[in-house]
Amino acid sequence: MKIAIGADHAGYALKEDLKYQIDRDLNATVVDVGTNSEESVDYPDFAEKVVRLVQKKEVDFGILICGTGIGMSIAANKFEGIRAAKCNSAVEATLTRQHNDANILCLASRTVDSELAMQMVKAFAMTDFSGEERHVRRLSKITGLECANHDEMRRKRMTP
Repeated sequence: MKIAIGADHAGYALKEDLKYQIDRDLNATVVDVGTNSEESVDYPDFAEKVVRLVQKKEVDFGILICGTGIGMSIAANKFEGIRAAKCNSAVEATLTRQHNDANILCLASRTVDSELAMQMVKAFAMTDFSGEERHVRRLSKITGLECANHDEMRRKRMTP
């Protein structure tokens, strides 16, 4: 298993803890896209780096960490084919994989400790999309929305 991980300055310490634990507990390869310190950075830059690896299927999934997990989630979900979920529990991490086929787990370093974060990572990594018809149907609708909005934005840019 190969996992991309990225964080802003607020998520740096948790990212570093998780890298070690992922290697030890999941025996997975971790692709760290930064940041590499607690010096202030812009979280969308690191969200994009993880997203691109997920989109290219160079990794199995991604993990993004910022203070709330919300900024990373918003940034990641701007990209086609990305289903980034900010989770607060292992149950949520499991369900977002089963029901939503999420491919990026977003974590809040200000409210989640290393132990809980690793529980969520394990749940996310060990859970597959259920493939149930109702979930496939719903994901198809989400993809339809994504495509329609993309086309609308492109038309607006082309109209003087």
